Amino acid sequence: MKKTIVKIIQNNRAFTLIEMVIVLLVISILLVVSLPNISKQSSEINSKGCQAFQQMVQAQVESYRMSMKSVPESMEELQNSGYLREDELTCPDGRGLEIDSNGNVTIVEIS
Repeated sequence: MKKTIVKIIQNNRAFTLIEMVIVLLVISILLVVSLPNISKQSSEINSKGCQAFQQMVQAQVESYRMSMKSVPESMEELQNSGYLREDELTCPDGRGLEIDSNGNVTIVEIS
């Protein structure tokens, strides 16, 4: 009976400390390689989001022009008329939008 217990214990093999360290090392290397790429993609996503927001506001300006028969003077006028929500005055990346006298929407840096 004693020999069977020894055989069972010898057959149950677990990870050794070195194997665990190697696995953690590989995971760490993968994280170090992938994190810079993720942060780079984040800035590109915000830039694309700002361009999409600009197009959406341009569509709202056209809608305003058809309804009111004039061009809005500012983003605040669009907001006060109900064409934009309160939180829709700036891009996701913090840049702002301006409407010129022809009704064209442009992205501007806010200082």
